[in-house]
Amino acid sequence: MSRSDFSLTTFANTGKLTQIENAMAAVHKGNLSLGIKATNGVVIASERKIPSVLIDEDTVEQIALYSTNVGAAYSGMGPDFRVLTSHGRKKAQAYFLTYRELQPVSQLVREVAGVMQEFTQRGGVRPFGCSVLMAGYDDSGPQLYQVDPSGSYWAWKASAIGKNSQNSKTFLEKRYNPEMELEDAIHTAILTLKEGFEGSIDETNVEIGIIGDDRKFRVLTTAEVKDYINEVL
Repeated sequence: MSRSDFSLTTFANTGKLTQIENAMAAVHKGNLSLGIKATNGVVIASERKIPSVLIDEDTVEQIALYSTNVGAAYSGMGPDFRVLTSHGRKKAQAYFLTYRELQPVSQLVREVAGVMQEFTQRGGVRPFGCSVLMAGYDDSGPQLYQVDPSGSYWAWKASAIGKNSQNSKTFLEKRYNPEMELEDAIHTAILTLKEGFEGSIDETNVEIGIIGDDRKFRVLTTAEVKDYINEVL
């Protein structure tokens, strides 16, 4: 092994940062999460696997609220996602206190991506071991972004991260319709999760968050998720 295999700030001869590739490997081992942008909103959905029957399932969350109009799902390391969530919430609140309006989605995404990028070029730290799908709605309409450990981010019509994400993206490419509305996007998200799901899919092992033209992000209750699953399956 070369020194660059262990150093965060040293490029390998191939031009790559090995530790960022290792962080992406942690993402690919994480629970599958996906997002779909509709004409009137965005849906993000994620597998929610409980490590043990002794764990209180109400404390296991794959989706978090960043601000009133932005929510996020992740794949990879949960503790790293909590740090990013805390940072994102502070930035969103600071913006609101200054301007008395909600922060534009793209600006909040850039804040989160900036933190992740900073952790790729400083000594004494490591990259974040998670990728994040951020869903929001502002004056520019519904938006879906993916942020990776390198700090790179893109706007997507539909995307998937985590285990079996490539198969899920292939499925989404076939099913995605730019004219679909939020209800259809929720159904498509459930079908996509089911494609790569191990075991039976139900309201206890799936988490879904939505934002519509009311610009208020919320996580669906288990009863709502159950109803949507029954509609699709």
